[in-house]
Amino acid sequence: MKRDSPGPSGSEPPRKRPLTVDANGKPRFKGCDGIKAYDIMCKLGEGTFGEVHKARHKASGAMVALKKILMHNAKEEGFPITALREIKILKMLSHKNIIRLMEMAVERKKERGVIGRGTLYMVTPYMDHDLAGLLENPDVTFTEPQIKCYMLQLLDGTKYLHENKVLHRDMKAANLLIDNRGILQIADFGLARKFEEEIPVAGGGGGKPGRDYTNCVVTRWYRPPELLLGERAYTSAIDLWGVGCVFAEMYKGKPILQGNSDMDQLMRIFQLCGSPNDKNMPGFDKLPGCDGFRQFGPYHRTLEGQYSE
Repeated sequence: MKRDSPGPSGSEPPRKRPLTVDANGKPRFKGCDGIKAYDIMCKLGEGTFGEVHKARHKASGAMVALKKILMHNAKEEGFPITALREIKILKMLSHKNIIRLMEMAVERKKERGVIGRGTLYMVTPYMDHDLAGLLENPDVTFTEPQIKCYMLQLLDGTKYLHENKVLHRDMKAANLLIDNRGILQIADFGLARKFEEEIPVAGGGGGKPGRDYTNCVVTRWYRPPELLLGERAYTSAIDLWGVGCVFAEMYKGKPILQGNSDMDQLMRIFQLCGSPNDKNMPGFDKLPGCDGFRQFGPYHRTLEGQYSE
């Protein structure tokens, strides 16, 4: 039997081109920028799970915010699941009133000549202010048209989240960013989660809960009464409570329900909205936090009197 003719003497079969480059040898995929691609300018604050710094991208000149992902017990637990959830949710969202995840940046460290795990940063556009900071500034007073403008954007962004089955779970003034053009964006999705139930419809409230979640969410001053009473089967309605608190805060210039404890927070809510009953809060007395309490109050609703002209 005649054998196939061998190739040129001493030659090797042609190597396959790596998938990472195109026909011209140029990279087909863009990896993460290193942290050295940015000039870090100052620390802006702390998010739910990491520090946030203001920085400038050296190549483009774009101003960005770098959110450092804190690796608590990274050797034992790996990459934080909370950060993975936040990244995954932000990558699926695209709306003018939702902060955009531009990319991830990585900082690699060498220890004894070996490249370690490194540190990751979430890169988002830099926003000039947060709403809480503006409200704390004695030189800033919002006009009614400005409040309407910001509320329209906040409600539009919240509607988009809920239409895409995302619970923010930490709606508050400090997590609402505003730039010098007056654009508002919802930020800090460290506590956000996807939900399974049907999308809320107009006039139908948050709908029926599809599962149980932890009730250890939402900063206390913006936490709705059902969470304070131990509710775990909640809906997108918890975000709307926070939106309402922010609405009133813009008028008052400060948070309207500054409780010192969960029980104090509940009492402040009921003093403003009235004692809970089967009409305004059906099933409240079956929640775990009602054990040992026959009633809260009696308190009469004073909300309209405090916020009407």
